[in-house]
Amino acid sequence: MTLPRAIGRLFHQAGMTGRPSEHLWSEALGSLSMISLSDPRVIDTPVADCGEPLADIATAPAITLDPRERDEHGAYGRVRTGVLERLRSASKRLPAGIKLLVIEGHRSPAEQARRFALHENRLRRSGISDPAELRRQVSAFVSPVEVAPHCAGAAVDLTLIDPDGVELDMGGAVNGHRTGDERWCPFDAPGLSPAAQDNRRLLAQCLREEGFVNYPSEWWHWSYGDRYWALVTGAPAAVYGPI
Repeated sequence: MTLPRAIGRLFHQAGMTGRPSEHLWSEALGSLSMISLSDPRVIDTPVADCGEPLADIATAPAITLDPRERDEHGAYGRVRTGVLERLRSASKRLPAGIKLLVIEGHRSPAEQARRFALHENRLRRSGISDPAELRRQVSAFVSPVEVAPHCAGAAVDLTLIDPDGVELDMGGAVNGHRTGDERWCPFDAPGLSPAAQDNRRLLAQCLREEGFVNYPSEWWHWSYGDRYWALVTGAPAAVYGPI
């Protein structure tokens, strides 16, 4: 079953009202055809790090950096040099006045581990106790630290803004899973308005043409060069490892 069909069935069973139970989420996740970041094939993908340093996103005037995920070291505003160059090129593919708004780039392993543990504890409190099932469900929204694209400086969480700096209608917020809005998180979530579908397609088109891949359970998460990217694109190895 595809991601949209699985999530659609999930919310149909929940009566389309309120937030579905963790049991229904577990059932839907089990039927997804997407490759999860917890898939053993991801960690088994080799890394041949090219050695590129991190670069400041703020040095690219065509890209706006949002401060909502700001950390004390400013890691959120950095990505690998090659990733930033691809973001610059992607921004040029957008219609006049529309810009990329980056929410977060690099993330330290310690912060990644903290977020993973928080989400894991939340799911554990909901009644999920099997370690493998916990890891699988957590990984739908928070990567295991050892393969995390953000920790490699390879990933960005981002959206689109208009000439006034207002975020376009994407059908759901960035990091919507934190507020119980999991329904709208998958890129192909069923029930999106035509405007939201068009805006997601616009974001996807400019990024895919520069080689980025999306993590299907998070419409805002795109990466280039990490283990997940290498696995889904068939590259022989990741070019970015943890940094």
